[in-house]
Amino acid sequence: APSIDLQWSVDLVTGDTRMDETHAEFVERLNQIKSLPQDQQLEPYRAFYQHTVDHFAQEERWMLATGFTADNCHASHHETILETMRAVEEHYVQGDTDIINRMMDAMAEWFPGHANSMDRGLAFHLSEVGFDSSTATVADPSQLKNVVMSGRGSVTCPDE
Repeated sequence: APSIDLQWSVDLVTGDTRMDETHAEFVERLNQIKSLPQDQQLEPYRAFYQHTVDHFAQEERWMLATGFTADNCHASHHETILETMRAVEEHYVQGDTDIINRMMDAMAEWFPGHANSMDRGLAFHLSEVGFDSSTATVADPSQLKNVVMSGRGSVTCPDE
């Protein structure tokens, strides 16, 4: 299968500067791994996994700070990705050395849709409630009283 090419572009911008900086770094790390020979991918992949754990945790802290429930579908989506990423490392170590390339292609295919739906929805929500992601503070906490968000059907969870 041909490799999926993912480049950082204006199409991926969510409108939240801090989120976009993290996403640009995510894309850069993903491409760096894809450019390496298979026998040199494991350590950068482990670092990419940790970056992704931190990236998702950051978004989830913002969600909790602005009225989302902990088990919202955006957070569950993140957990599914991380479970798959952990499994990839195990398979690689057991000898399937092409699996990191396959996973990077899958991530390159998955990421634009996630950034354009769930992450853009989150960025819009953060701006609506006056949340500053660089300081992780809300200008007017009373804005949060009206936030009602559950799983599907909210601004964060388009039908998959």
